[in-house]
Amino acid sequence: MSAYILRRLWQMLPTLMGVVLLVFLLFNWVGGDPAYILAGKMSNPEQIANIRAQLGVDQPYWVQLWIFVKQIVTFDFGASWSTGEAVSHVLATRLGPSLTVLVPLTILETLIAIGLALGVAYVRGSLTDRMVMIACTVGMSVSILVYIIVFQYWLAYKLGLFPVQGWGDNFAENLFHYSALPILIGLVVSIAPDLRLFRTFFLDEINQDYVRTARAKGLSEPTILWVHVLRNAAIPVVTHVMSNLPALLIGAFLIERFFSIPGIGREIILAVERSDFPVIKAITVYVAAATMLFNLLTDLLYKAIDPRVQLE
Repeated sequence: MSAYILRRLWQMLPTLMGVVLLVFLLFNWVGGDPAYILAGKMSNPEQIANIRAQLGVDQPYWVQLWIFVKQIVTFDFGASWSTGEAVSHVLATRLGPSLTVLVPLTILETLIAIGLALGVAYVRGSLTDRMVMIACTVGMSVSILVYIIVFQYWLAYKLGLFPVQGWGDNFAENLFHYSALPILIGLVVSIAPDLRLFRTFFLDEINQDYVRTARAKGLSEPTILWVHVLRNAAIPVVTHVMSNLPALLIGAFLIERFFSIPGIGREIILAVERSDFPVIKAITVYVAAATMLFNLLTDLLYKAIDPRVQLE
């Protein structure tokens, strides 16, 4: 196991180097000269030259690339261009609020979707199955913006059940008070596609020979679903959940923006609006690294779920 992990970590290096090179090329050749962005409209050639020297963009490209690599290794991307705050501090302080929303959301949506998908698979082909699939299709057709506006208006503003916006310093208050409505909206948006996908996974397993054998032995249908089908369908479920984790971290920007949650997603939107290149580059590289680590963790979970899986 340890040899496999070390080999996978070693294999990640070329991929990460490719990501670093791509990000460097995009921001240096496509992104424009950052000195003009920082100097603003009222600038002169001397100011531009000074800013270029401070940023190191007047150096040869190979020197700039080496500086970029050192920033990644040392977790020091300098200061934000818009706020002057250290980028490392930006990431450290914004990660907690994002995880406060995303971790409970991921756990709840996975458990609820699995339970509902098993229930629908149990009544497969029935009117209930068809009605649930129609409801999922309708739910998936509605934009998340509609859910945010409707839920904020009725549940928060009209009924006063939740705060419309806000964030505090207390973890329990943030989790159970400020995060409750964003998590609820995330569940409403995500359960429908997960339910449809997990139902497909379970139905694929229901038609396998081992299920017919279990029925022939006299096992009840709920036992077959919860014990045998769920375990054998766990690998594609885990693949789906783990592959979505990095995307969830970035994709929650709408929820974070509308509810004023100071998370990573909201920070990305602000960085793009301000052309804050250090923050954008840091988040891009670290999300790419997190994606590769999640892929490794997914493979290890395969082995834990099914000992027959060989890690090579």
